[in-house]
Amino acid sequence: MRLVLSAVPLLACVLLSLNGTAQTTLATANTKARSLWEKAQTQAKERNFDKAIETLTVLNQKFPSLGEPHVLRGSLLKAMGENRAAFEAYRDGLAKLPADPNRATDYYTLGELAMSFGEYQTASESYKRLLKSGGPKAQRFAPRAQRQLLNCEFALKAMAAPIGVQPERLPAPLNTFRFQYFPALTADNRFLLFTGRATSESGEDLFVSKMNKDGTVGDPASISPFINTPYNEGAGTISGDGKTLVFASCDRPNSVGNCDLYISRRTGNSWSKPQNLGRTVNSVEWDSQPTLSADGRTLYFTSTRRGGQGQEDIYMTTLDSNGNWTPARNLGKPVNTPGKDMAPFIHASGTTLYYVTDGLVGMGGLDVYRCEMQSATAWTEPQNLGYPLNTHENEASLFISSDNRRGFCSRSRAAEPGVKQERDRPVELFGFEVPQQVRSRETSTYTQGRVFDAITKKPIRAEVQLYDLNTDELTQFVTSDSEDGDYTVVLNEGRQYAMYAAADKYLMKSLSFDYSDKRTFDPLTLDIYLEPVRAGRSIVLNNLFFDTKQYDLKPKSRTELNRLVGFMKQYPDVQVEISGHTDDVGSDDDNLALSQNRAKSVYTYLVSQKVPATRLRFKGYGENKPLVPNDSDMHRQQNRRIELRIL
Repeated sequence: MRLVLSAVPLLACVLLSLNGTAQTTLATANTKARSLWEKAQTQAKERNFDKAIETLTVLNQKFPSLGEPHVLRGSLLKAMGENRAAFEAYRDGLAKLPADPNRATDYYTLGELAMSFGEYQTASESYKRLLKSGGPKAQRFAPRAQRQLLNCEFALKAMAAPIGVQPERLPAPLNTFRFQYFPALTADNRFLLFTGRATSESGEDLFVSKMNKDGTVGDPASISPFINTPYNEGAGTISGDGKTLVFASCDRPNSVGNCDLYISRRTGNSWSKPQNLGRTVNSVEWDSQPTLSADGRTLYFTSTRRGGQGQEDIYMTTLDSNGNWTPARNLGKPVNTPGKDMAPFIHASGTTLYYVTDGLVGMGGLDVYRCEMQSATAWTEPQNLGYPLNTHENEASLFISSDNRRGFCSRSRAAEPGVKQERDRPVELFGFEVPQQVRSRETSTYTQGRVFDAITKKPIRAEVQLYDLNTDELTQFVTSDSEDGDYTVVLNEGRQYAMYAAADKYLMKSLSFDYSDKRTFDPLTLDIYLEPVRAGRSIVLNNLFFDTKQYDLKPKSRTELNRLVGFMKQYPDVQVEISGHTDDVGSDDDNLALSQNRAKSVYTYLVSQKVPATRLRFKGYGENKPLVPNDSDMHRQQNRRIELRIL
């Protein structure tokens, strides 16, 4: 990570080297050396730094064994923003001088400069000299030096054992701005969102590029005239289905703080006018760098508000059942530290959080770490992602695709000639193949398609909900587009899911996904047709489970059963038949009895949940009404089913 060195008044920088020790040491040199030294000192005190450096350069060349001229030249170069040359001058000069408590500031300066260029061995040696030198100055710098020694030790080990390969700069037409950062992908990897800025003086805007199947990338386009305005729009995040956008914008009228978070939703191809997320989320301080969960219902972000663990902290908020954002909550320890904790990214799986911090031992500045969710309020200890994803530079952010294969980040380009300010260095987008150690705990895939009226075949707006059958937990909740009916839902490897599509005055659609078998873990395209709540219409209940030849409902059936109870309460005038069906394996009589008992088990549960028995009936049909021929295991599985039919 690149360390931004504190600005020091120019004259103070110079005077660090104009001490009695330097003059005494040079007093033993010949008259020519002393004359040049005194001339350089006078030029420095008069702030004629260029001339002083010229004089010191001559002194270095004529008397290479003297260390003081190198150190003074280093202090002048540092004051002028020439940090690379300053580092080399300090390094060369201090190597020629004996240990001296009065040089504690010089040892510290060399250590910090060395860290900023990833010269960890030099930095380590300089911090050790500082700690050994003793004296009040050394004591003042000791806590920082001791911490930096830990960073040096970590960095040297990390560089000796790289994790993965170096990220590669993304090709044109990306990286056409001077600055581009905060990359984010939709769950289907089709669209790349990022922040772009033409110059260090211009405002930020949000751009989108289409990621083509052949690996090429489309030209960046402004996301929307409703989003990009004369105000500053940056650090955006997009939900997995590409329908919800949250971004940071600064100094807008009626804002809560100087930078707030705003939300916009897409219908068809149009984005809505952004809305401020309000005081439950935003504060009077700086709020930025958002990241959304795949379904757009959980938001993590960075804030400098009071009451945190350190300078910047990571907070979260969720949508409640009424569609309102809950008051933002600090993630607390171990995620947040006394340092800067920034740029969170929650993987599409929802199980792994990545963020940058300088509050933990790492490569020396802002490093990327990952931690795993243990519960809604608990996270594992953050783990450094190692080298080369972390470097001596300050890392900005990280994004990993839902399938855990492709990663994206942004990096500062090496300083160009004449560019002295850190903020003026170009920032570019990079990509990389994700190493196993860096991947999210769970890999994700997706199912997407469109929701239609089964009669008119017109697209409809429907709620699409995904439940983990083993925990009965709602893990995804999205809404299909009211104009074209499209939806995208993210599913995690190793899970078994029930998915429901439901709309007012329609029968819910019950779908089942079993991803406990990794061999079937592929994206799906699935259009859904909803039947109106009308006599004679029926649906298959795909998430009711029985052991072979048994009729007791298994525990993971509770998700479907509770959805049925909710349906019956939503439509209190509806009467239904619960019908049981089997395949053709076994005798007709056994199959008829089994289907009857399975239907009765569902009926009994509904009655136990206060659904009036007068609205229900159950019947077993055995193997008499197959959906498909019983000519394969897959077809026989389809025929073993429970249906709900409107009477």
